[in-house]
Amino acid sequence: MKAKKMTELALLTGIALVIFVVELQIPNPFPIPGIKLGLANIVTIYAMYHYRACEVMMVVGVRIFLAAIFGGNMTALLYSFAGSVLCVAGMLFLKRIIDSSHIWLSSVFGAVLHNSGQIAVAVFMIGKGIIGYFPFLIVSGCLAGAFTGFCAQLITKRFLKKDISKDKM
Repeated sequence: MKAKKMTELALLTGIALVIFVVELQIPNPFPIPGIKLGLANIVTIYAMYHYRACEVMMVVGVRIFLAAIFGGNMTALLYSFAGSVLCVAGMLFLKRIIDSSHIWLSSVFGAVLHNSGQIAVAVFMIGKGIIGYFPFLIVSGCLAGAFTGFCAQLITKRFLKKDISKDKM
């Protein structure tokens, strides 16, 4: 991997990590514990449409590991990793079907897959009783996924315009 690409991926990871840490400081606006916007996923969604699958997994993997350390919750590593693997795999598949003008839709599906992975780990660790929490996760995941996907779509569109204007010069 070239130094330029590695630097870009490191910067994306750093940006996502900073967003994650800042989001940790914001009080949860939802009455249900564990539900959050997942603003760091904006970076993941952007990377999904600009980098190869292995590069996206590197960004996500490093971010999840460092977020667990900075967040002080190593148990979250299991939940986040399971959710992220399903999310990234699903979104990579959807990337072939859904174009960059509908990134928000891919993000909604990714959020549902992420929550499914988290619930699977929770069922394994806690038991089947946690399944009652799943509908709340799905609804909040769809809303958060639409928001983060829309943000990533705006960023992608902005960078695409910037790249086009460079080509004209």
